Parts: sequence; C-alpha cells; structure tokens
Amino acid sequence: MRETPRAEPPQPRPHRASAHATGASRPGTPHRSDGRTPHTPRGGRQPDPLGRPGTTPPVPGRPALFTALVALAVVTWQVLVHGPLARLDERVSRAVVDTAPRRLSELASDLGNLTVALPVLLCAMAYAVWRGRRHAALYAGLAMAAVPLLVVPLKEWTARPGPLEPWAHGYYPSGHTATAAVAYFGAAFLVSNRLVPVAAVLTAVTGTGLVLRGYHWPLDVFASLCLSLLVLAVSSSGTRRSSG
Repeated sequence: MRETPRAEPPQPRPHRASAHATGASRPGTPHRSDGRTPHTPRGGRQPDPLGRPGTTPPVPGRPALFTALVALAVVTWQVLVHGPLARLDERVSRAVVDTAPRRLSELASDLGNLTVALPVLLCAMAYAVWRGRRHAALYAGLAMAAVPLLVVPLKEWTARPGPLEPWAHGYYPSGHTATAAVAYFGAAFLVSNRLVPVAAVLTAVTGTGLVLRGYHWPLDVFASLCLSLLVLAVSSSGTRRSSG
C-alpha cells in the first residue's frame, strides 16, 4: 500500500515572536523602528499645558528678540539726540494726555506699582515652589530684581524730562511698565500659560494709564516693553536649561 505523507506541524513565524517579545502588538505602546520602547523624555511623557512640573514658559524666537533689541537701541538714540521720533512722541503725548478721566488713568497706572505687582509675582513664586518648580520661581525672582538694575542706569543716562514735569528728569524708560510686564508675565508663566493673555491686558492697561495720565511719554512705555521682553526671554531660557 502507498503510504500517505504526514503533514508537518506549522512553524512559528520569527517576526510574530519578536513582536510579542517586544510588546509592540500592545495598543498604545510607543515603539521605534527596532521595536524597543523609547526612553527619551519626548517619547516618555507629554507636556502639560497647565504649567505643572516639567513644563517651561514659551520663549520668543530670535527674530522677535533681535527686533526688540534694535527697537530699544533706536528709540534710546532718538531720545538722547531729541530726534524726529522723539519730537513726534511728544506731540502725540500732548494730544492724548487727560483724554480719559484722571481717576481711571491713575488706577490703571497703579497696576505698575511694586505694592501691587510684586505680591502677585510672590504668590505665583510660592505656588511654583509648592509644585516643585523651584528653579522657575528663582529665575522669575531674578528677572524682577533685574528690572531696577537695567531701568535706573537708562534713566540716569537719558535724563529725559516728564510730560507734566519738564523740570524733572529720569522718565525714560518707564519703570512702572517694566515692573508690570515682568511681574504679570512671570506670574502667568509660573501658574499657567493660559494666563498669558491676562498678563498682556494688565501690562497694556498699565502703559496706557501712564500715557493718558501724563506720567510718561509713549516711547517710555514702548522702550520698557522691549526691555521687558529681553528680560523675560533670558529668564525663560534659564528655566528651560534648568528643567532640561
């Protein structure tokens, strides 16, 4: 009799065995081309949009920082030589001073007082320390400490008179605007990036109140905004390096 050939048992496929061994068939498991789970921070965790531990504030790009630096240099030069930009600035200021109720403009400008802005930043720093972001709180405090170190020499150097007090000097740049910008944006970065628009509104209200009340020329406020952008960028870069 002719013998019927026996059917051999199926052989396991190597690629399936390796897939089960590496766990690549499990849904939701990140994998690389070699089948191993990534161990880099980008693959291991997702950024938290609420400013919790592990997140860092946004840093302006190099073009924005370069533009702010150039604008600050040009405006300072125009103030020193009393150029056409400075003369235009004075005409605009005289046209808008006291166009709003004084009580309202004073309240707006008071947002840049240390007694108002600094407690906001200190509360945000305490919150950041409580959440384990001590380096971020430290850099925010250093940024605020840098404000008078940068503003006061510029005031002494330019010796610009004020809109309502031409006999007084030292109005450029605006210390109140720089204080508001660094304090409110720094607090927003420490608590939640979603509060950045609120910080922008508070800073804009402060600068507008200073101009409408006649405490500062418009270029004083603009220069402080450029200076604050540079300070916040350095602070944010330091926070990113320490987090890395």
